[in-house]
Amino acid sequence: MPKTVIQGIAALREQQGKPLGVGEWHTMRYEDIVRFADVTGDHQWIHVDRERIAKESPFGAPIAHGYFTLSLIGGLFFEVLELRDMGMVLNYGLNRVRFPAPLKDGARYRLALEMGKLEEIQGGAEGTLKATVEVEGSPKPACVAEVVFRFLGV
Repeated sequence: MPKTVIQGIAALREQQGKPLGVGEWHTMRYEDIVRFADVTGDHQWIHVDRERIAKESPFGAPIAHGYFTLSLIGGLFFEVLELRDMGMVLNYGLNRVRFPAPLKDGARYRLALEMGKLEEIQGGAEGTLKATVEVEGSPKPACVAEVVFRFLGV
C-alpha cells in the first residue's frame, strides 16, 4: 500500500474525519510474543506455553499480549503516513483502548488509521486518531485505540 503523504500541519487539518489509509500485512510470530513476554516479565501461559495452550486455551494458539498489540501502532503508524514539513511528531498518549479479538500466532495484521479532531497548540497541533489493528479474516480487530499525537511545526 502506498503511504498517505501529508505536507505540513495545514494539510493535516484538511484530513479531519477522514480515513488516512492502511499499512501492509504483517504476520504475528510466536518468537515475537515470547520476546515481548521476556521484556515485560508477563509470561502468562496463554501467551507462551504451547503445550498448555493446546490443551486448555479457548484461542487454540498463543496470543499476543494486549499491550504488545497496542505497541505495534507506534511503528506501523509511519508505515501508513509520511509526514512532511513537520519538525516532530510526538506520541502524547491514549484516550481509549479496547482489544475486541485476540491476535494469534501466525495471524496476519495491519494498521488502519483515521484522523479525528485536530486542535491548535503552541507550535503546532494536537491530533486524535483512531488506530485499528485489523486481523485478516476476522470480523473483529485485535485493537482499537484512540491515540493522541502532537504535530509540531518546523
